[in-house]
Amino acid sequence: MAIAQLHPNMDHWNERVDLAAAFRWTERLNFHEAVANHFSFAVNDDGTQFLMNPNQMHFARIKASDLLLLDANDPNVLEKPGAPDPTAWGLHGSLHRLCPHARCAMHVHSIHATVLACLADSTLPPIDQNTATFYNRIVVDDQFGGLAFEEEGMRCAQLFTDPKVKVMVMGNHGVMIIGDSVADTFNRLYYFERAAETYIRALQTGKELRVLSDAIAEKTAQELEDYPGQAERHLSELKAILDEEGSNYAS
Repeated sequence: MAIAQLHPNMDHWNERVDLAAAFRWTERLNFHEAVANHFSFAVNDDGTQFLMNPNQMHFARIKASDLLLLDANDPNVLEKPGAPDPTAWGLHGSLHRLCPHARCAMHVHSIHATVLACLADSTLPPIDQNTATFYNRIVVDDQFGGLAFEEEGMRCAQLFTDPKVKVMVMGNHGVMIIGDSVADTFNRLYYFERAAETYIRALQTGKELRVLSDAIAEKTAQELEDYPGQAERHLSELKAILDEEGSNYAS
């Protein structure tokens, strides 16, 4: 049976399936933090209506049909039955209200990205291909203000003013990744954690780092941005693995 036929009356089914697969694989990679993190995906033109995970459901259990459909302009969301986690709403609601270019948003406390966020200098130097991917494409938030309720969420969202910037290192907190699709955003999340791990491990050697020149770092970042179809293929392969294993993510 084709995936789209499983819930013919549920809107945005293909997007739900992609997002559910991203949740499952994020848990498998141990990028999640118990039931505390959250992903969202905008489904209308101005980005204000979006899918998001239910309140404190473990990533390993999330199915396509579980995802909430929310309106960033609805002031009563938290008062309704089945309301989202208030910090998820504060962060993602603000992001989809203020940043229409952020079609998908993934927030995690993955280990190496969070280590980077704890350093006094949370910049990521271009020391290999993965770290160069993010050259001039990261904003560092150094004004952590506590849990991401509405006011803190709005402050964070306002840092995504440059459409070229797709990663926010949330100082003393974690990381927020945005993108054009679920595949694009998950791929960026995966490679940012890998890049952060490479940098942290390189620092642990105590040796001098071999940092790429600005010109080569930017050239590499642009070449990877233009590389055809990698993100889509990455997610497609992960869904194929889940399907072969008999996962219920697409239900």
